[in-house]
Amino acid sequence: MLLRQRKRTLAIIGAFLAAAALAFAIPAAQANAQAACASAWNATTAYTGGAVVSHNGYNWTAQWWTQGETPGTTGEWGVWRDQEPCGSGGDPGDPPGDGCAFTVWSAGADYQVGDVVLYSDGNYYVAVHANPGYDPTISTWFWDPTSCDDGPTDPPDPSGFVVSETQFNQMFPNRNSFYTYQGLVEATASYPGFADTGGDTVSRQEAAAFLANVSHETGGLVHIVEQNTGNYGHYCDTSQPYGCPAGTDAYYGRGPIQLSWNFNYNAAGDALGLPLLTNPWLVEQNPTVAWQAALWYWNTQSGPGTMSGHTAMTTGAGFGESIRSINGAIECDGGNPAQVQSRVTKYQQFTSLLGVQPGGNLYC
Repeated sequence: MLLRQRKRTLAIIGAFLAAAALAFAIPAAQANAQAACASAWNATTAYTGGAVVSHNGYNWTAQWWTQGETPGTTGEWGVWRDQEPCGSGGDPGDPPGDGCAFTVWSAGADYQVGDVVLYSDGNYYVAVHANPGYDPTISTWFWDPTSCDDGPTDPPDPSGFVVSETQFNQMFPNRNSFYTYQGLVEATASYPGFADTGGDTVSRQEAAAFLANVSHETGGLVHIVEQNTGNYGHYCDTSQPYGCPAGTDAYYGRGPIQLSWNFNYNAAGDALGLPLLTNPWLVEQNPTVAWQAALWYWNTQSGPGTMSGHTAMTTGAGFGESIRSINGAIECDGGNPAQVQSRVTKYQQFTSLLGVQPGGNLYC
């Protein structure tokens, strides 16, 4: 009996020592998997929401646009949220949250940009906007699906376009399938300065401005062609030497900016190397051509304004001037303030999604 008790005591001691060894081994393994440091914080650099930097041995994620605000000590509450110690292991540039650094989602908990949660459906979600514990499967503006692996969960598009496909889908949840993200990315090659001029903040503001205006023009990228068919015969300017070879009623509004008039189709076709004067239907049949035609107008045409939308957003003239270049004769200077407000509200929503301030001069 005494021998049996002694064996039991030794077994308990052995189990305790094994558990203790495991307890020390886990932190050691975690230390070996410590994330690599992101690019060092720079006081002169402007950062947008979701940007990751390293400072004082920690990776930090920006909650909103910031410049010159120093990441503080661990646990500081403010624009910068500390994520994890950094300095060894992992892949350079991996954002915090990779490698299964997650918590189980809890309704009512406070989540900040970059937080990763495991939801009850068994999937992982990353907060793209701070929120008080909204459901990731319902409040999809605040959460993106993600994975729990060793690599970036949302690699940038090879084109370098400042709007990711996930963000594009969030902007246009009810869009017509004709308006593809790939078509937009391909179309940007025709105008490489679009959303790639003046630094990251300006680039994101321009992308938001363009997409806000096209959202307004198409009901959220729902309509491909002008809905009022009674206007179709009004867009043939017979004074042009090339006339209307596709027919007098063939130059109605099409695509993201609802390109109309024979002279616009002619000019856009010449600029893009496409037969749009003789075949304007390409704009409603080919997604890339539709986006190209819209970007042609945005980047080169002033319309009823004094500058193009691209110029307005890259020179500081502001979003209001981009409205003027598209429909200023009808909407600006008090013509239709409700329509102007609709465009401005959408622009503010999109800049928030892209993590930048909207800037000034929002109205025309």
